[in-house]
Amino acid sequence: MFPRIAAALALALALGSAHAQASAGLIFPVGSTSFPASHASTVVQLRDGSLMAAWFGGTEEGSPDVAIWTARHTAAGWSAPVELAREPHVPCWNPVLFHSADGRLWFYYKFGPNPLEWAAARRYSLDEGRTWSPVERLPAGILGPIRAKPLVLPDGVIVSGTSFEAYLTRSIWIERSTDNGLTWTKIGPILPAARPGHAALPDDGIRTGLIQPSVVALGPRHLRLYARATSDIARICVADSYDNGLTWTHARPLDLPNPNSGIDAIALRDGRVVLVYNDTATGRTPLNLAVSRDGTHFRNFKILEDAPGEYSYPALIQDAKGDLDLTYTWNRQSIKYVHIPLAAVPQPPNGY
Repeated sequence: MFPRIAAALALALALGSAHAQASAGLIFPVGSTSFPASHASTVVQLRDGSLMAAWFGGTEEGSPDVAIWTARHTAAGWSAPVELAREPHVPCWNPVLFHSADGRLWFYYKFGPNPLEWAAARRYSLDEGRTWSPVERLPAGILGPIRAKPLVLPDGVIVSGTSFEAYLTRSIWIERSTDNGLTWTKIGPILPAARPGHAALPDDGIRTGLIQPSVVALGPRHLRLYARATSDIARICVADSYDNGLTWTHARPLDLPNPNSGIDAIALRDGRVVLVYNDTATGRTPLNLAVSRDGTHFRNFKILEDAPGEYSYPALIQDAKGDLDLTYTWNRQSIKYVHIPLAAVPQPPNGY
């Protein structure tokens, strides 16, 4: 057997054994890095079955020293974090890793003093993150996937959830690419339906709107996004597309609380939808996993965290074996990784 093939088989077998049961742990020990604060992780599976995660880390969110860091997970565990992006004099924010249909590994991130002044940049890798292209800064008005991974359709079209924040207002958009992420078309804004007795933009000094959508496929040409909401809405909101993301309905709230905190969702290969979110009206604990047959009615099936603290901004994928892999902020001191076998995801009862 050729040495490279043998090595690849050995790694795959080791990863398969490591992923045979549920596991959880911090990607790096608290206090072990040069950056005391970490937040907003992303995770992707690489072609050899290993995982790559990235997040932003620095003195604290918004500090000029905040950079993007990354680590790899193999059978031996997580590697030490390495720096992937840094911008002079301003912080970096919200990395996103994903593969386009041509196999290219993309890395998007935001940079700027605060979300109202964000610009975006990206790099790509042709060797699964061992080397990266030079940084490419995107034109004003295009931010790329804002926090959650985009949806890559079977024909290669990328449907990416993005959002914009301004004084007192927020809105969600779709950026859609038909050329493997080289160029994007911007669709939106996707707004909540008007609520009786409420102004579209209330003049009460409170920021309102939706941000950070996560897009899943519910059926042929039927896509749904799940979005984070401000405290005046206070529930996870969804909108639907019936033409693979070209047009969208108004957003509407689900019967799920949202304390103005990030969420993520995936449609499993068997059609069920799994959502990870903070099941609370205030704060960022607990952090829960929920499952649904129809993408509307969800049943919680696992509490990831319920101690006091902050457990937030989850990133969720289904790996090649069908299992769930997720990362999330752990008290702003580290990033936690959790692996859940598909067999541990229950079939929801009728009506869910």
